[in-house]
Amino acid sequence: MLNHKSEQLARIETTCGSLLCELQKIWDEVGEADDERDTTLLDLEQECLKVYTRKVDEAKECRTKLHRDIAIAKAEISDVCASIGENPVHPDLKPGGNLKEELETIGPLLEDMRRKKVERINQFIGVIDQIQKISNEILGFKEQDGNKLLVDETNLSLRRLEELHRELHELQNEKINRLNQVQGHLNTINSLCTVLGMDFIQTICRIHPTLDDSNGAKDVSNNTIARLAAQIQSLQELKIKRMQKIQELASTLLELWHLMDTPAEEQHMFLNVTSKIAASEPEITEPNMLSIDCIKNVEEEVSRLEQLKTSKMKEIVLKKKVELEDMCRRTHMVLEALISTDYSIEAMESGAIDPLYLLEQIDLQISKVREEAFSRKEVLEKVEKWLAACEEESWLEEYNRKRAEKARAVVNKIPAMVEALTLKTTAWERERETEFLYDGRRLLSVLEDYSSLRQEKELERQRQRDHKKFHGQLIAEQEALYGSKPSPSISGKKAPRMPTVGASDRKLSLGGAMLQQVKPEKPATRLHPNKKADYLNQNSFLNHQRSSGFAANS
Repeated sequence: MLNHKSEQLARIETTCGSLLCELQKIWDEVGEADDERDTTLLDLEQECLKVYTRKVDEAKECRTKLHRDIAIAKAEISDVCASIGENPVHPDLKPGGNLKEELETIGPLLEDMRRKKVERINQFIGVIDQIQKISNEILGFKEQDGNKLLVDETNLSLRRLEELHRELHELQNEKINRLNQVQGHLNTINSLCTVLGMDFIQTICRIHPTLDDSNGAKDVSNNTIARLAAQIQSLQELKIKRMQKIQELASTLLELWHLMDTPAEEQHMFLNVTSKIAASEPEITEPNMLSIDCIKNVEEEVSRLEQLKTSKMKEIVLKKKVELEDMCRRTHMVLEALISTDYSIEAMESGAIDPLYLLEQIDLQISKVREEAFSRKEVLEKVEKWLAACEEESWLEEYNRKRAEKARAVVNKIPAMVEALTLKTTAWERERETEFLYDGRRLLSVLEDYSSLRQEKELERQRQRDHKKFHGQLIAEQEALYGSKPSPSISGKKAPRMPTVGASDRKLSLGGAMLQQVKPEKPATRLHPNKKADYLNQNSFLNHQRSSGFAANS
């Protein structure tokens, strides 16, 4: 290359020398003066110097520019490598190469690094864009068109990109969880609206229009989730309120059906309501079960039955009253001793007492009597056995020969029966801390009276036997003194007739007194008292019998 340049310079010098020789010849022919010639040659020399100087300056400027471009290119390559997290790349330069060759070698490397940077930036933009969108969806911000994403070009490393990918993955998982949460809320609202008979679509559209879109993206912002939760709370409160109302109506329905003996066919229409009378809030899932129309239908049915009940109230009260009186009669309890409320129909018709309150009180008394009757069962069974034995005693005292042996066997058990009945009654009173009444009288008092009267009766029988024995001895003495025939004074006077043992026993028999039908001073409210129970209301009659028996033997 140096030879080529030397040849170019020699050729230039040859050309310039030949031109100068030719100029000398022309000047000789023209006769140009030497001064003019010197001046012209000086001018030529100055112009050539200027041209060379300009060219040298241009060459220097080009060299400086090449150095600057190379430096900038190397710096940019270093910056790109640093930003994308790669090691610095050095160009492969040939030994002895010039600046242009070096710049040409660096150029492709710089372009490659720029391309990598652009690709990395695009990756960042894609991830950041998704992060921004999901964040806006969660926070409820509206996305504005035309906003450019800002990427920090000083840190485009793969590590930073992985961090952004992890952040994006977390946001995507959160969005999925929120979508599931929103769908769960929608399902809950749908079930509540179904039970309450409300429009599901209209309800959720008031919260956010996108919730109705089955295929599109649903709004998962904090505000939407909070409004969904608030809507669920509101619907659940409404459901509980309506549930309590319809359960109250169902309870009233059952009471009215029971009071008026409503046929099963009429009850069938509202079985779906009455079957949920004790159900909890989650158990009520049937469509329209708590709708306004359903509640209105039940209210209308209750109103109809209330009106019907008013017309049948007198019949119901009478039926309950007869039931109560019958239970008192069968359990030997006096109705007036149990209640203090006026159960008369006149009081109900006059408005002195509320019919519903009257029915409640009668039902309450029926329940109390039923409970009392269960506790009195064993005592009453012993009373029945005792009364049956007393009846047998009455038959025995009247000397019915056909059943005398049987009656005697039963009568011999009476003391043991009385003792067992006394112990059972005492235990019952101690347990319940109240007196055991039988047809209005304390049973222990009746048993004590019976035991006393039985002892008195035994003493009376002993006196009868002693009196008969004494009378027989007196007759025997008279026959010994006057012969077998009585004296005229004695035979002329009819001996007084003494009461026989049988007749006396019939008067003094406790069993006979128990079985006598004596009308009490104040009639009880029970229906047709049986024969055995009459004695327990006849204490005054027994006392009268006792005093009359003593008078007969005085």
